[in-house]
Amino acid sequence: MRIVGIYSFNGGTDFVQENFSSELEELKSAIQNIDAEVYKTKISKEKTMTGKVLYSPVDLNKAFKNELFPLGWKNVKETCDYSSSHYIDGYKSPFQKKVYPFRDMDFVKNQLGVEVQFGKYSFMVYNVCAKMTIFKKLGHIIAGIEVVPVKELAEHMSTGVSYFE
Repeated sequence: MRIVGIYSFNGGTDFVQENFSSELEELKSAIQNIDAEVYKTKISKEKTMTGKVLYSPVDLNKAFKNELFPLGWKNVKETCDYSSSHYIDGYKSPFQKKVYPFRDMDFVKNQLGVEVQFGKYSFMVYNVCAKMTIFKKLGHIIAGIEVVPVKELAEHMSTGVSYFE
């Protein structure tokens, strides 16, 4: 894979370059080390492209983990404890908590967060506008990078995948 576009928000590129140059180089290297063609393994079941071989987002995400985890990057998970104190009129949920909801950031190292998004448009917006803000307020990150495909790559993925353009 290769980096073909960078969008900098609020001076982010300069900030990351100045404060996280080694982490940025690790991320760039990881991206360059991933041969996306190896992960073109998903057989589409979508009506508009039935049987077409597509890039597998799950396998691409695993490739990022294989590159970054050995370098000390970590997945950071925060459980969400939703109180029942906001229910009204004596409502009690009939559901027992078996699995607690959580938010996680794909990769964090030295307070630089990275989200790799090969999913739907709404998840890209959520990562940037909500998740990175939450993880910053919790003290896990002070800056974040969102990795998304460009349109050329997204054309070979399921429909609705977010892309750079």
